Amino acid sequence: MTLTRSASLVPATVLALGLTLFHTTAPLAQQRILPDSALAATLDSLSGMPLPLSEAVRHALANSTAVRAAQASYLAARGAARREAGAFDPELFFQLDYLDDEQPTASFFAGAPTLLTTTTTTTSGLRLRLPTGTSFELALNTTRLETNSGFAFLNPEYDAFGYLRFRQPLLRGFTASGARDYRRARRQRDAARARYEQAILAATAEVERAYWDLYATVRDYAVQILTVERGRALRRETELRAQAGLVGPNQVANARTFLAQQELLLLDLAEQLDTQSDRLASLIGVRPESGLSRFIPVGEPPARFVIAPIDSLVALAQRNNLDLRAAAQDVEAAEVLARAAGWELLPTVDLVGSVGGNGLAGSPQDVIFGDDTLRVERQGGLGDAISEVTGRDYPNWSVGIEVTIPIGFRQGRGERDRLKAEALLSRERQRELSRLLEERVRATHRELTNGQARLDAAREGVDAAQEQVRTGLIEFHNGRTTAFELVRLAADLAAAQQRYSEALARTAKAAATLRELAADPDAVTATP
Repeated sequence: MTLTRSASLVPATVLALGLTLFHTTAPLAQQRILPDSALAATLDSLSGMPLPLSEAVRHALANSTAVRAAQASYLAARGAARREAGAFDPELFFQLDYLDDEQPTASFFAGAPTLLTTTTTTTSGLRLRLPTGTSFELALNTTRLETNSGFAFLNPEYDAFGYLRFRQPLLRGFTASGARDYRRARRQRDAARARYEQAILAATAEVERAYWDLYATVRDYAVQILTVERGRALRRETELRAQAGLVGPNQVANARTFLAQQELLLLDLAEQLDTQSDRLASLIGVRPESGLSRFIPVGEPPARFVIAPIDSLVALAQRNNLDLRAAAQDVEAAEVLARAAGWELLPTVDLVGSVGGNGLAGSPQDVIFGDDTLRVERQGGLGDAISEVTGRDYPNWSVGIEVTIPIGFRQGRGERDRLKAEALLSRERQRELSRLLEERVRATHRELTNGQARLDAAREGVDAAQEQVRTGLIEFHNGRTTAFELVRLAADLAAAQQRYSEALARTAKAAATLRELAADPDAVTATP
């Protein structure tokens, strides 16, 4: 075989576990085939910061930008819901005005050439709006008037009046319209909370998947280290056999080419390993300790799982998935506005009314008008005037209807149509999300269900490839095969071991994905 032929038949990525049977200090024929032991020793010797999966998840939940962004959105939505709920809180109000006025007069009845008045006015009360759209206002108004007018019968004079006013829309759907913003904000808050909880599950699953990807890459890198070490041993052994006339120069060339390829692949895998570790570091927000360039996973991925039937898992995901639940809340929020818009396009018909009372008191003074001296019997202070108001000694009341009819109703109908279309769009998005969720659950369930069979087949392939390498090693020692054939058999064993590692990581990642989709940590459980 030529050098070109041997190079073309070697796989581009050779996880040559088979070459672990070559030892650097003993002849090839005297090696024992212990690939798993050699791999374990190499893994233990790799430099890096050991990182348990639980620790990676803990860091991710504390530092994940996606989780923090979802949390911020939830806090904002919760604040908006609290703001809208506050619209129905009672509101106290108070106003104080003081007026000092000097007015020149030209009338005898002004009571003074320059009329001096000081007026102190207060307004205080309570406002309340109900979710039904009903609004109330309870208020008390007082006025204290002092003047230099000679015709003021009370000086100072205290006036007071109070009222309870109400307004009730009759054609606005009551809570459908009056509480629409609050009900919508509550739905949006619940949706944001569901998305926040789903972000936690997604971050956990994403970190777990990246962790097992790093696990597979670390194994690949360890195998490549063994490949390079044993490739050097193979080259030396082949050169010795060539010097003894047992093999030709083409076999030496094959061994040298193989070693050069594996050294290049080792550099590529080192970069891939560091890149994978950097990706995990970005997800969890933590870098390896000073002096260490990468993380090293601790432990093995579980290989066996207890899996519920597919229909049960689909039903569980449809019921529990938090993204789907958030989409349902989005639909409800849109429908709240659409239902309110159906009422708000109607004419405005409000029932309004009030009940109240008046009061008057002050310090009486004599008023001289011509030859008469006049005096009022009323007297008292501000408290007396307020008592007359609260006792309704001088009551008043009113009731009425206010009607507003827009011409054409175009604005209201246009808004209703827009909001109904947005609600329909939200509903279709929810339906699409439900279908995609079921599709993902079924695909992941199949992947996990076949995981054990895939692992068994991969393990059988490794065992068979090990036997091929063992036989090929004996034949190589006896001169009945070439170094190129031995390299090819070792590459087959390496590829088989790679498929086994990939099957382990793939099964573990599928389990993490199912737990995320079902929003239930017990949806898939590992078994010893």
